[in-house]
Amino acid sequence: MRHLNAINHLGRKSADRKAMMANLASSLILHKRITTTTAKARALRTYVEPLITKSKDDSTHSRRVVFSYLENKNAVAELFREVAPKIAGRPGGYTRILKTGSRPGDSAEMCIIELVDFNENMLAGEGTKARASRRRRSPKKKTAETAAVTETAAPAAAKAKAATQTADTTPEAEIKSPAATAENGETPAEEKGPEAEESKE
Repeated sequence: MRHLNAINHLGRKSADRKAMMANLASSLILHKRITTTTAKARALRTYVEPLITKSKDDSTHSRRVVFSYLENKNAVAELFREVAPKIAGRPGGYTRILKTGSRPGDSAEMCIIELVDFNENMLAGEGTKARASRRRRSPKKKTAETAAVTETAAPAAAKAKAATQTADTTPEAEIKSPAATAENGETPAEEKGPEAEESKE
């Protein structure tokens, strides 16, 4: 059971763990992306994100508090000068963990932890590629499809209507023509056939 084991001790004493977290956080701030084990990356995320939030308020007090955790002047300067302006509009979630598989020697799960706003490739991809929706169909696509179907169906319906009108007019002409011939005293060819045969007999 792991009741009340809120933090991962990472197999180290408290002083060693704090020193390791300070070094990892400084490296992450200076290089913007580091490769480490997944367990250390998860522990580092909870360690460094409050410090990045603290850097949004550029005051002497904030700098001293961050320095007490990082213990590296260069990392503190980089955090307040370069990182803080870029993440000013982001309400948390400053880091991203990307799993890279297992390490060959001891099969430990490895990953890359990086600052979200400093990955140029993913930022460029977000601008060009639209976000995929989890819904099956969106109403906009449906209306566009129905509009396209009605546009294609309208000329087809007009052609079909014209064809039916021409079909309606041709039988009327055929019906009128036998009547007209009857009025003239002539019998149609079909009627002439049997009567003519009877008269001949």
